[in-house]
Amino acid sequence: MEHFIVSARKYRPQNFEDVVGQQAITNTLENAIKNNHLAQALLFTGPRGVGKTSCARILAKRINQEDAGNSEDEDFAFNIFELDAASNNSVDDIRNLTDQVRIPPQTGKYKVYIIDEVHMLSQAAFNAFLKTLEEPPAHAIFILATTEKHKIIPTILSRCQIFDFKRISVLDAKEYLKTICSREGITADDDALHIIAQKADGAMRDALSIFDRVVSFSGTELTRAAVTQNLNVLDYDVYFEMTDLLVENKIPEVLMAYNAVLAKGFEGQHFITGLASHFRDLLVAKDTATISLLEVGDSTKKKYLEQASKTGLQFLLQAIDKANDCDLKYRGSKNQRLLVELCLMQIASINFDGAKKKSSNYIIPATFFTALVPTKAKVPTKAVTDVIQEAAGAVKVPVTNTQEAPNQTVQETNRPPLLKNIKRRTSAFSLKNVHQKKEFKGGNDEENYDNHPRTPFTHDQLKDAWRKYYFKLQDMGERSIAAVIASGEPQLLENFKVLFSVPNELMKNQLQKGKPKLLRFVREKLNNYGIDIQVTVNAVEEKKFAYTPHEKFEKLKEKNPMIAQLKSTFGLDL
Repeated sequence: MEHFIVSARKYRPQNFEDVVGQQAITNTLENAIKNNHLAQALLFTGPRGVGKTSCARILAKRINQEDAGNSEDEDFAFNIFELDAASNNSVDDIRNLTDQVRIPPQTGKYKVYIIDEVHMLSQAAFNAFLKTLEEPPAHAIFILATTEKHKIIPTILSRCQIFDFKRISVLDAKEYLKTICSREGITADDDALHIIAQKADGAMRDALSIFDRVVSFSGTELTRAAVTQNLNVLDYDVYFEMTDLLVENKIPEVLMAYNAVLAKGFEGQHFITGLASHFRDLLVAKDTATISLLEVGDSTKKKYLEQASKTGLQFLLQAIDKANDCDLKYRGSKNQRLLVELCLMQIASINFDGAKKKSSNYIIPATFFTALVPTKAKVPTKAVTDVIQEAAGAVKVPVTNTQEAPNQTVQETNRPPLLKNIKRRTSAFSLKNVHQKKEFKGGNDEENYDNHPRTPFTHDQLKDAWRKYYFKLQDMGERSIAAVIASGEPQLLENFKVLFSVPNELMKNQLQKGKPKLLRFVREKLNNYGIDIQVTVNAVEEKKFAYTPHEKFEKLKEKNPMIAQLKSTFGLDL
């Protein structure tokens, strides 16, 4: 069997042109060699697998080639010394190195010492290396490579010319994989190579290792399905289908789709983080100025642009926030599946509008309430009707006794329905209720009663309705507002205006809070929707009330002046 060489070794760069994604550093080193401005101590730092050691070997080879008349056939292997600081990190190892530095090269002009993983050197070894690194012989050049620059002591850093290697972008890694595929005779989908480059997370060596693994699995044809199956990653189609279900508020289908993801062996946090990234990509795809940030294949980019046109900006922003919050809480949750399912249901409810949704999309459909009506009954009973009205957010209109007002029955029967003018009741803890409160505070929209009846009434009828509302508040246990209602008598003005005076501002503010309910009750009782109530403060009556201890003392002193003498005689406090 022929010996197999992994792609990371087989396609290791042999010159600066082959190095992927580090053009700024390779151009700097190339110019430094040509202009003879190369420092004698260099530090290559950056993440793993981005080309630090490869650039060090290329540089070591090019230094002597430049002085030997561009002899590309000569590799000057005898002039290059590599030291692994992970296993040779003692003081004795550094002393042996400094002893060898004094000997000039046999061929070529420079001896190059490459010390890999230099951060693994001990503190004593660093100190032993300081003098040689600061004043090396003219024929010696040191190239240090590390992934953790912060572990190197400052005295070493100050003696080196530092080159920071960056992570390789997904597009650069994908293009390099395309080149390898063409050399190896492998046909690969653009999306498949993109997934490999994305999985490598900026490391070219990791990308080549994953590439070898996938080729061993699927042969000479790399498809997106084969790559996702072998790498155990969720396909883009899963997130596209899930987003469509979330936008359409299909909660049961969303839960079933998430269950299918778990059945494939994926972890909930992996899914929710991928969904958040998917929402982010959709947000990026909504603006032409940010489409360049979308690091996906051409065919997948078309899907993102198509779905981005169907999703709203507010939906994506709130969905990203909820998914990110779920990700933060995932590790600390005892019921992780429920946490993700609750997050998905909340996202599916962002665009919820009860007036536009079909009952088939509900977990509990609206037909559940109509099922309470007996099958044989042609007309629902009153109790069932009340349940249905309450579920629909309706307000029941009390029927006036026909003996008291015989002409009122026909008017109430022909009265226009009130459901169009009454807002649907919502939970006090729902997002919809918060928006309704904001609209109520900021807007000036009022209910329109122009087409509703305006039956004339007398002052006695007004007082009777006022008194009935007082007894209703007493029965409901709202004694505070009931006391305010009983503190005065309403006065009927022109054009159905009602004036009600209270003794102080505190009672006025309290009545203003309960005014909508009072106004609705009086309008329905008197069958007149043009009634308006104005609340004022009677300054004369306000003086009759005493609240603070000092005010009470002054009231008592007016009635009996001897109270003041009693207080001063015994030195009493209020």
